[in-house]
Amino acid sequence: MFDTAVGFAVDNDLVLEVVQTSSNLEHNYSTSGANQRALINQMCSITFLDWLQAEIAPNARVHPNRAALPSIWEVVNGTAISFDNSRLVLIPTLAMDVDELRVPQEWVDIPEWVADYYLAVQFNSDEGWVRVFGYTTHQQIKSLGVYEASDRTYSLASEQLISDLNILWVTRQFSPEEITRASVSPLQNLSQNQAENLLQRLGNTDIKFPRLEVPFSLWGALMAHGGWRQLLYELRQGLTQPKSIGQWLEEGVSNFAQILGWQRLEFNSNFAFRTRSENTTNLFLSRQISINSNTYKLLIFPIRNEEAEIWRFELRSVNPEDMIPVGFQLRLLTEDLKPFPHNEDIATTPVEQLYVEVMLEPGESLVWEVTPLPEEYEREILRF
Repeated sequence: MFDTAVGFAVDNDLVLEVVQTSSNLEHNYSTSGANQRALINQMCSITFLDWLQAEIAPNARVHPNRAALPSIWEVVNGTAISFDNSRLVLIPTLAMDVDELRVPQEWVDIPEWVADYYLAVQFNSDEGWVRVFGYTTHQQIKSLGVYEASDRTYSLASEQLISDLNILWVTRQFSPEEITRASVSPLQNLSQNQAENLLQRLGNTDIKFPRLEVPFSLWGALMAHGGWRQLLYELRQGLTQPKSIGQWLEEGVSNFAQILGWQRLEFNSNFAFRTRSENTTNLFLSRQISINSNTYKLLIFPIRNEEAEIWRFELRSVNPEDMIPVGFQLRLLTEDLKPFPHNEDIATTPVEQLYVEVMLEPGESLVWEVTPLPEEYEREILRF
């Protein structure tokens, strides 16, 4: 989308030149405000990430993954980036007079969203530059930030920020013990009924600011669940009936699922490693995941019998000769993250595969988890 960003300093501020080749957004948004927010965040994050990978951290990436960004930008300003076992959040603004950093509460008080560093970013689309005019830590926001209930933000005046971004990298190198995060209280768990009621209400695009419509304890819990947040995004786009896993097998994988990495494949000689019964379909779904720099694949396929349809989840290494290490777990949960009998498989010795088979009625949903946590993992709801 952009050429390589060129960085230079102005009064210790990092300024990145942005050469725009296309400003088109890859996704739709429900309001003009959300569309502008997404465009600003997309341009700032691509520009800054390009510079960060080239100059500081080659392994830097958006967090949790690129597929999650539209569901975040639909309702919240900011983009998270992970690098070297740390996380930062870019908070962009179009304001010309930048006298403060205003961080949405989601980035501060949702435990799964908390970052180490928060960067104040000014974006000038006319002149084509992105300027980082200061940064702070989560610890400082919680201790010094002023909370504004009307828009649910924490603010710090510009003089309370560290203006020279180089100090961040130097501090990480010479004072790795620095405490960057304050403790955050866990949010309440939402029941299935609570989530459905919230989604039905907030999915209405007549509500321009859904993040301010309900108490933060409910809103934060809804946002923390990647599957529910994605569903809210889809509802606000008018997609009232997400495709089921069965439809993926019959009609093809949805666009969003393809972004996550899901594929519809057919069993053939390359899959001679497993013995399939006559009641097993020839088609299956597969998604690659990375754990500790090793690649695995999660497979899903139905096994039909006379009583009901049984769905099998398998975790295997991409390399058939590699085993699943001791301690790995494959776990299935209900949509509201509750366990159920026989919902997990644990490798107590090195094994070729982990698998869970579950009998499901049409319309039921599941969330999958793997331990250790895969890179770029976020909860997703699989509907059957």
